Formats: sequence, structure tokens, C-alpha cells
Amino acid sequence: MDEMDLTAAEKKAGYEEIKEYVLEKFGMKVSHLYIAQVKRKCGIIEREKYNKPKSEDARQPQCPPEKEAAIRAALEHFGMIRPSVHEDTQC
Repeated sequence: MDEMDLTAAEKKAGYEEIKEYVLEKFGMKVSHLYIAQVKRKCGIIEREKYNKPKSEDARQPQCPPEKEAAIRAALEHFGMIRPSVHEDTQC
């Protein structure tokens, strides 16, 4: 398969690359859940969740602001979102 056969999403970083970048650059470990939450906030379309909670009111941990900022920086680094002018700006 040559470079032209790849879709835009396939050229972008996966969860493991994002996790590695955040760990190396910021010294933080982030979960797949947090990455998915930030990607969703930024409008990056993900596939349908396959591990949905059994009850509608089940609680999920929310990504802490410092980890969200680190994940956003990784998404910017990999060209998945545009760089934000202000840290508190939404994607």
C-alpha cells in the first residue's frame, strides 16, 4: 500500500502514539477513555462505543484539565486539530 492509499485518519496518530507523546513530553499517563473524551470534545469522530455501560446513568471519570491540555497538545502535534491560541479555548 503506498502513501496515497491511506485515508486521513490512518495517517494520524493512534491512541498508543498519543499516550507515548504525552508521557514523554509531559510526564503524565493518560487513558484511552481520556483521549476519547478529548477527541470527542474536539469534534474528531470516533466509531460507535462497543463497551457501553449497562445503565444510562452510569458515571464515567472525566478527564482532568491538566491531562486534557496535554492530550490537546498531542493532537496538535500530530496534526489532528489546529493549534489553539489560548489554552482554555475549545478545539
